[in-house]
Amino acid sequence: MDLRIFTEPQQGADYDTLLTVARATEELGFDAFFRSDHYLSMGSADGLPGPTDAWITLAGLARETKRIRLGTLMTAGTFRLPGVLAIQVAQVDRMSGGRVELGLGAGWFEEEHKAYGIPFPKEKFGRLEEQLAIVTGLWGTEVGKTFTHEGEFYRLTDSPALPKPLQDRIPVLIGGHGATRTPRLAARYADEFNIPFASLEDSEKQFGRVRAAAEAVGRPADDLVYSNALVVCVGRDDAEVARRAAAIGRDVDELKANGLAGSPAEVVDKLGRYAAIGSSRVYLQVLDLDDLDHLELISAQVQSQLGR
Repeated sequence: MDLRIFTEPQQGADYDTLLTVARATEELGFDAFFRSDHYLSMGSADGLPGPTDAWITLAGLARETKRIRLGTLMTAGTFRLPGVLAIQVAQVDRMSGGRVELGLGAGWFEEEHKAYGIPFPKEKFGRLEEQLAIVTGLWGTEVGKTFTHEGEFYRLTDSPALPKPLQDRIPVLIGGHGATRTPRLAARYADEFNIPFASLEDSEKQFGRVRAAAEAVGRPADDLVYSNALVVCVGRDDAEVARRAAAIGRDVDELKANGLAGSPAEVVDKLGRYAAIGSSRVYLQVLDLDDLDHLELISAQVQSQLGR
């Protein structure tokens, strides 16, 4: 199972902090560094010193790292026009030497749109579907040919569809809990389907829906990667687990029920149960970005026990 580090910088992290975590991610052998795409903190966090932009961050990290994959869970479709997003992601892919992945979602956090003057359209899912068609269409257009899209929400006319990513195909991640439209979109556009913060039972049901949707369009269900995103809180003993839970304002029992928490052995066991239902990749949501010892422990005593 691949383990990836997933950060939430809107809760309070500057670029230097993210760079430190990304370098630790690489040095400790994790597969990738991913970040959220938000501009406003949530809950009781003050968000200081203020938000960082997802793709500007990843552009910087592209030049400061060498091995790890880089991406978003998930880029908000409301933040960027699809043509601009295609250019941004392709450029960062080239800057990284071909290590970028794009998680794209509809956008949901209305308060951050109000706070920064970003339009928050009522119909977001239809826009997301067009965005996926445009971004992948631009990347897939042969050099020397043009791309045109006449949709309900977006129109592109004779685009040169440049620049091209370095990768032949940038992996596209689609995720969520929706029972019908989300699996259909994943079956059509996704290389990976991710379900965030879901139980084993709910994950298994959603993976089944996506697999069925893929087969319905003539695509092998195993053509997609199936993954989870779960908050992580590991300690060498109960006291260390409790300390780390308190640092992120969470309850140990709740974390054990809904995330990956406890001793390394407990977490390895739970990861095994996710693997048994078809999850081959887990994004570890790390909420205390100053606790690098946490990453070292996970690398040494959790990741080391997982087959790659």
